[in-house]
Amino acid sequence: MAVCNIIVADDHALFRQGLKMLIAGVPDLQVIGEAASGLQLLELLEKLTPDLILLDIGMPDLGGLEVLPKIKAIHPDVKVMILTMHNDREFLYRALAAGADGYCLKKEADTQFFAAIEKVRQGQMHVSAELPAQSVRDWRQVRAGAQRPLLTEREREILNLIAEGKANKQVAALLSISVHTVERHRANIMRKLELHSMAELIHYALGKNRPA
Repeated sequence: MAVCNIIVADDHALFRQGLKMLIAGVPDLQVIGEAASGLQLLELLEKLTPDLILLDIGMPDLGGLEVLPKIKAIHPDVKVMILTMHNDREFLYRALAAGADGYCLKKEADTQFFAAIEKVRQGQMHVSAELPAQSVRDWRQVRAGAQRPLLTEREREILNLIAEGKANKQVAALLSISVHTVERHRANIMRKLELHSMAELIHYALGKNRPA
């Protein structure tokens, strides 16, 4: 396989240096740039086109989940693997909705890291083994539902308001309909998209309505 050119984006200089040293020991991987913030990363991408970006979530200016859709808009073919300390499926869902190709925990840098890179390079999704398998199945189900445009215009309106964090009473007031009608529409949305809980519905709504 050809050499994989990597950019490391993390606001901790010592972690970036350690990661670069780790990667330097692998012949077909090389770090061609590093960034300490989301804005620095975007500036770097004006000059460089990597094959893979290793992206932290918590960075100044623009965090990883904020800059990720911008990366994909500029370079849709560049692979992006989240490298984070957040062992939380909420962050996983948000990362996948934003376009991440992988999700690896920093503490796995000496165990799963290179296997994760290899999977992502080959076009496969990598998700940390520490995250519950159910969360990955939930995401796949939600993503499959996203590919089926089954919702009516009113249902899409309600979905948009759910993504904004509106409760049933607020949705009813904004759309001048009854709370019972909102609940009925919500049930129809969940049935059509094969979602089984409000958590799944919220994750779906956030994913569908996140700007590109």
